[in-house]
Amino acid sequence: MAIRFLLFAALALLLTACSREQEGDGEMPDMNPQVVGVETDCDRSCLMGIAHLYIAALGKNDPTSAPLADDVAFVENVTRLDPGEGLWDSTLEGPQDFVVMVPDEELQQVGMIVAMTRINDGQSQPVIVGMRIKLNESGLITEAEHLVSGIRPEMLGRLQTPRAGLLSDIPETSRMPHEDLASLGMSYYDALDENDGSLMPFAADCQRHENGMITAGPGEPGPGPFSDPDSDQAPVARDCAGQLDSLTFTYIDMIDNRRLVAVDPVTGLVMGFSHFRHPMDNLPYDVIHIDGSTSQRTAENMPFAPFDLPAAHIFKVGSDGLIHEIEAMGFTTDLYSPTGWE
Repeated sequence: MAIRFLLFAALALLLTACSREQEGDGEMPDMNPQVVGVETDCDRSCLMGIAHLYIAALGKNDPTSAPLADDVAFVENVTRLDPGEGLWDSTLEGPQDFVVMVPDEELQQVGMIVAMTRINDGQSQPVIVGMRIKLNESGLITEAEHLVSGIRPEMLGRLQTPRAGLLSDIPETSRMPHEDLASLGMSYYDALDENDGSLMPFAADCQRHENGMITAGPGEPGPGPFSDPDSDQAPVARDCAGQLDSLTFTYIDMIDNRRLVAVDPVTGLVMGFSHFRHPMDNLPYDVIHIDGSTSQRTAENMPFAPFDLPAAHIFKVGSDGLIHEIEAMGFTTDLYSPTGWE
């Protein structure tokens, strides 16, 4: 076990060093002795290195080349699977340039949203994947989780490289404590569930992407319940806070299985997983437009069958303590589906 971890840790550091050189900072990670001890936590560089090992192993369809514990628990799209199944079997090309990674030294977890390619029904399909890996004290992965959704062709352009704000570091003197960042990130679910934009500190330039679609903030709105079907009225607010206040999201009945995945004070990123429930039994309801007028959302203009949406969100908390970017993904499944972790 000790030899196995030492080898994986060394490879993790090498991959992290290569990644940093590609990003242009030219800095090698410190070869901290802590990463080669068997009973010790993995630091930030070590966590990122192991995460790179994991996604590289996915790209090779080879779970044996990832540092998986013998008793690893693996869930993909709310279904318990074995390593070698799911994306381990279907991946055609692993993540390339679109990787947003959130390493958490305190939780010994890494969260990611990545774009990659799989084989689906015999055809190549680009997918967006929310991932979570959890390490034990020996640096081996004891839990791995994937949320996988296909990418619509018109959304691929926004899933080539992450937005710069998501990858930028927070100045060291402005970094917030882990606990404070976690609280800010998780406040999104209350704000959304209660249709109250004041419950999360959104920046004026906040922009939310979901599966590559701009669903709030500056930019062209995508189709679906986020677009405005009332062309003869003033628009519904598009800013991150105002959109929640408009009651647009009343169709979301509840948000279950809220989990803090990872917090990275260096980048100000917070990642969460959740499970949106949509029984679609609360129609019709009123939506408030920016001029105070209202319109109704009905079964006619929201003709959706009941569904669940397991989702991953990454929130960028800037040095001003406000949310500037949200990168999210999710996939639809049967209403009241289990989480896979029961």
